[in-house]
Amino acid sequence: MGDLWSVSTWVQFFDDGGFFMWPLLACAILGLVVVVWKFISLTSTSGQTHKLLDDVNGLIANHRLEEAKARCRESDTPVAHILLAGLDKHDQGAERVLAAIENEGMIQMSRLERGLVWLATVANVAPLLGFLGTVAGMIIAFGAIELAGEVDATLVAGGIKVALITTAAGLTIAIPVNVAHNYFVSKIDSLVIEMEETSQNLIETLHEIERAPGARKA
Repeated sequence: MGDLWSVSTWVQFFDDGGFFMWPLLACAILGLVVVVWKFISLTSTSGQTHKLLDDVNGLIANHRLEEAKARCRESDTPVAHILLAGLDKHDQGAERVLAAIENEGMIQMSRLERGLVWLATVANVAPLLGFLGTVAGMIIAFGAIELAGEVDATLVAGGIKVALITTAAGLTIAIPVNVAHNYFVSKIDSLVIEMEETSQNLIETLHEIERAPGARKA
């Protein structure tokens, strides 16, 4: 077991895997970089979003819309941009606010989902590269058998073992990347739900203000 985790063993695996181990290595590095970046980004955004929503929900509930706008300007989170877009239109009616929120929401959704396409690509391409490497290895192995003129069990087993290394490498890369991708998607979905709830609170508050013209708007 100790030999399995030694550096020399992994180097040997890499060498045995042949050419296709290089693009698989590139996929592994890309996937790792994007996973780390996205985890840090979403964790930071989530923490800031919860704090902002707590503050803004209280201000909106008390019809302190100008203070809510000032609070949103202090943050660079997607929810801050969405709410600010709506609050900037608060004196133009609830319909204009809703349109502004929807337009900004599409922009911020693309911002939240940035990088996920790379994870999805790695998760799909890595196993395909592994299978392609295996097919190429099998072709080489059977070519060696043909040249030898006889079927030697050692030759066949060795060729198949080397060919299967790329498949194992592709799956080893794809599985954790796919898990990370799904985790990030669920994290973004929870953030979107929170943003939608706060946006709905803003719309309802503006409807109340419209129904009571004498109410304080800021």
